[in-house]
Amino acid sequence: MLVLTRKKGESIQIGDDIELTVISVKGDQVKLGINAPKNVDIHRKEVYLSIKEENTEASKGIDNLINLLPKND
Repeated sequence: MLVLTRKKGESIQIGDDIELTVISVKGDQVKLGINAPKNVDIHRKEVYLSIKEENTEASKGIDNLINLLPKND
């Protein structure tokens, strides 16, 4: 893991397209601004993990449906 120190108003550039800017720091909370192309999905990690889990569960349902289809031998 790369660890960088930034102050309010300072930024981090990721590749050519993504910029993270520290908007504010209050106590143990940091507010970040993210500039990225619209085609880049950005989520809090807990939301990302929830989406990933839901997609995994949904794909299990599709696999079960496929297994119920008659087989053409």
